[in-house]
Amino acid sequence: MEVVVKLRRTRPGAGPLPAYATAGAAGLDLYANLERELMLAPMERVALGTGIALEIAAGFEGQVRPRSGRAIVDGFTLINAPGTIDADYRGEVMVLAINLGTRPVTIRPGDRIAQLVIAPVARATLVEVESLSESERGGHGFGHTGR
Repeated sequence: MEVVVKLRRTRPGAGPLPAYATAGAAGLDLYANLERELMLAPMERVALGTGIALEIAAGFEGQVRPRSGRAIVDGFTLINAPGTIDADYRGEVMVLAINLGTRPVTIRPGDRIAQLVIAPVARATLVEVESLSESERGGHGFGHTGR
C-alpha cells in the first residue's frame, strides 16, 4: 500500500529528507537537524528536531520508532516509543530521545536518529456497558502466562 505524505522543511537548509534505506525497509530514516554536534550524557533526555513537518493523509498516522543499531550499540533510544504523529499535526517532527547507555553519546548534524513508519489508524466507537464478557485470561495482567 502506498500513501502520499506531504513534507515541508521547517528551516532553510535543513538536513537530509527522510528516506527508506532499502527497498524492503518499513521505516523512513529521520535525521538530526542540528547546527552543531550534541553530547548526550547517560540518562540525559533531549527533544531533537528533524527539520521537517508533515501532512499525513487522514486515516493514517506516523509512528516514530528507535533505530535498533543505535539502541544496541550506544543505548540511544526514544522515551515514548513509538511516538505518534497525528494526521492533523503540522508542526516540526521531534524525536524525544534518551541515552540509556553508560557512556556519553554524540549526535551529529545529519545523523540518523529514528525511523518513521506510516500506518493506518482504526478509530474506535466506545460503548459503555454494565459488564464485559468472560475470557480465559480474565483480569490477569503482567506476567500471568509465565516466562
